[in-house]
Amino acid sequence: MMRVDEAGAALMLAAVARAVLDRVDDLTDADLAIGDGDHGIGMRRGFEAVEMVMEAPPPGIDGVFRAAGMAIMSNTGGAAGAVFGSVFTAGAAAFAMQEEITAEGFTAFLAAAEGAVQRRGGVAEGAKTMLDALAPAARAAAGADDLQAATAAAAKAALAGVEATKAMIATTGKARSLGERSIGHPDPGAISMSIILGAMRDYVAG
Repeated sequence: MMRVDEAGAALMLAAVARAVLDRVDDLTDADLAIGDGDHGIGMRRGFEAVEMVMEAPPPGIDGVFRAAGMAIMSNTGGAAGAVFGSVFTAGAAAFAMQEEITAEGFTAFLAAAEGAVQRRGGVAEGAKTMLDALAPAARAAAGADDLQAATAAAAKAALAGVEATKAMIATTGKARSLGERSIGHPDPGAISMSIILGAMRDYVAG
């Protein structure tokens, strides 16, 4: 298992950025099915900025995460920029004064991120949003013995959450106008959240 200290946090978020960038076409296709197809474009802009920031991040694990969130907010645009940026800026507080990311810190990060997304997006689980991947991930990570177990549990739950969104009717965002026609398609934001947590799992596993 990889020990994730301050330098490791920057490397991990660079790996997250690369994972998102590698899946931009998939995100675009998913959004074309129930939205306007711009989710992949926005995430590319945001995570290209994250990749650049991680080359010379600010000090502290919390500083690394906050910088990633600000890069996403400043470059992604739209609702996605606000909610995905909030995942990292709000979650950063869990790592204040911490020398490395622990299972407890990671779980606190997810819980803080979940709360921030709920407040910022005004959504609850079941509305076919990225929260349907993030909230199950936060629950799954709780109580894990170590960081590897916590990230693995979170990533697995997020992926299951993506699958669950296929059966949901979109009640918010651009897909809301589709109503029942949104059934059968996964939520693009949930896919993005799953990619992020999967990349964190892979980095920690080494």
